[in-house]
Amino acid sequence: MNKGLARAALTGYRVAGIVLYPLAAPYLAYRTYKGKEDRQRRNERFGYASQPRPRGPLIWLHSASVGETLALIPLMRELCRREIHVLLTTGTVTSAELVRTRLGDQVIHQYVPIDLKFPVKRFLRYWRPDACITAESEIWPTTVLELARRKIPQIRVNARISDRSFERWQRHDQVAEALFGRMSLVVAQSDLDAERFRDLGAWPVLVSGNLKGDTDPPACDPTLVERYRQQIGDRKTWAAISTFEGEEKAAGKIHKALKGKNGQLTIIVPRHPERADEIETMLKAQGLVVARRSRDDILTEETDIFLGDSMGEMGLYLRLTEVAFVGRSLTGEGGQNPMEPAMVGCAVLSGSRVENFRDAYSNLVRRGGARLVRDTEMLAKAVHYLLSNDIARKKMIDAGQETIQEMRGALSATVKALEPYINPLTVIARLQPRNIAAQ
Repeated sequence: MNKGLARAALTGYRVAGIVLYPLAAPYLAYRTYKGKEDRQRRNERFGYASQPRPRGPLIWLHSASVGETLALIPLMRELCRREIHVLLTTGTVTSAELVRTRLGDQVIHQYVPIDLKFPVKRFLRYWRPDACITAESEIWPTTVLELARRKIPQIRVNARISDRSFERWQRHDQVAEALFGRMSLVVAQSDLDAERFRDLGAWPVLVSGNLKGDTDPPACDPTLVERYRQQIGDRKTWAAISTFEGEEKAAGKIHKALKGKNGQLTIIVPRHPERADEIETMLKAQGLVVARRSRDDILTEETDIFLGDSMGEMGLYLRLTEVAFVGRSLTGEGGQNPMEPAMVGCAVLSGSRVENFRDAYSNLVRRGGARLVRDTEMLAKAVHYLLSNDIARKKMIDAGQETIQEMRGALSATVKALEPYINPLTVIARLQPRNIAAQ
């Protein structure tokens, strides 16, 4: 730990009689994103800006993951349309690259400051946001308290809270109320999420639905899609996407069990591509032939597994199949977003541990667009059934796409909820020139 972190570790906030960040906690906050940021921009993590603050109203948005960033893109475009400057912070290089490719210079990107008193103060003193909008589930206590001290509205959109997090906050109800009670507005994904936020002290709390339902389907390069389709030929395919440890091994076993029946190609897209080497070694130990996207390997008739170890190409992998198992749900916990495969045109399969996306899965399963399985054996049977039954597969695909269409509308509900905060900023923005540095 450097001297700055060591000094910050000795300071803390006392909330509800509890010091929130004593000693090692700030170091853990720093470790959350250590190694995931651009080394040349590491000073941004300590609150030092690398771009000028523009003149006029500015809203700070924060998203922790690629999925949250994607969900916020339509909202950021709406704020830009209203002539409000958008400062987006993320924690990883992947999210930063997504912002660059999707939004270009429409928004200002910085890496989020670590949740320590001095970096957060430095960040807020420089950028002077008129409001702060965060997505989904992260709570950074120091940032919450510093924003409250400056009377900057704190708004949480697309908000959800997992079973485990809710239980943890309930055990520290005084701290929860001290933090959640400082939020100006919470716009929750579901009625259950809204009820939980109210129980923890947030007010007011509205319900919008999931912003991920209003995003565009994941992009892809049509030339690449066509190239791989030609290599695959008439082989049947299924994909295991956003997989966590243990689920790649299960996918390999399923491929071996079904290979003689369907002669299929299995596509595996791990949630963390840096695990690709160990996954390839494990699959080869099962006697499987592996082709990797990162090596630009050709898919031949002998290829068993197409390992999608690239970033930002989920749109490619999903367009090479019509059956997708969504991971972190069989051996992992919490689940991953089922909306992307459903909107692209895949029958969705998943394990049963999907509490982080409970509402989306509930809608998809009820309408017949998704099916939950208990274990690897049940997943193998579901994959075999869908690959062998064109009518059933098409029925699931149609049901999934219809369900996603019905789930749209979260963006308009969110914007409506935000109007008391953004309408005055729009008026101010239109009364003064833009793109003039204030620093």
